[in-house]
Amino acid sequence: MRMLNDHCGIDRDPRGVVRLTICNAGSLNILGSTVIDAVREGAERLATEREIRVLILAGESEKSLIGGADIKEMATLDQRSAEAFITRLRDLCEAVRAFPAPVIARMPGWCLGGGLEVAACCDFRIAAHDARFGMPEVRVGIPSVIHAALLPRLIGWGRARWLVMTAETIDAPTALGWGLVDAVAEEDGLDRAVEHVVEALLACGPEALRAQKALLRQWEELPLKESVDLSIRAFGQSFLTDEPTRLMQGFVNRKR
Repeated sequence: MRMLNDHCGIDRDPRGVVRLTICNAGSLNILGSTVIDAVREGAERLATEREIRVLILAGESEKSLIGGADIKEMATLDQRSAEAFITRLRDLCEAVRAFPAPVIARMPGWCLGGGLEVAACCDFRIAAHDARFGMPEVRVGIPSVIHAALLPRLIGWGRARWLVMTAETIDAPTALGWGLVDAVAEEDGLDRAVEHVVEALLACGPEALRAQKALLRQWEELPLKESVDLSIRAFGQSFLTDEPTRLMQGFVNRKR
């Protein structure tokens, strides 16, 4: 693993798959201001590399992807510093959400609060069989904010309300049933489950996937007619590369 900075390590493979590991953040990979800024900077730096086809977001510890924001730091905040802290976390979430290639969250153990908000910004969430999830902020006197706003879109208003207002945790099978995660791995099979998604993505056109991800992000916010009309231009622009002709011809040749 090569360190981009004190809290952001990367592993690359020849296929264009990069694993970004949150490092030196305690056994639960807790997000304090320094860690938040470092991981955001790492994600933004990697976002400029067009050869990256898939990004895997992971924690150094198998106890957690991200155990949440740093309560010790938050306990010292006032209104002004609290807004600065949560703005930092928003910017990290946006860096993950805006990453141009597909992002997979590798989710062992606990994923809580701000960690679940970061995971919600990933395109795919793959959980260990014993993973647990929750939004405990109201129990420590603060609301769930920023990218908790994605939760109703992922799991519906009722289930999102349950998470952010009861602060109770849910297990991996429940998270799968709710649509909070996309797959639950068998015991000791988390990396195999992640690799299954990686292989599916690598079988697709890389430029098409980047275009599809950009469209999905716009569809989240635009009215239906604008979403449909916007898609026409994206479809046409895909033919500015040789990817459609090359991949379609390969498909035709296999059918002969």
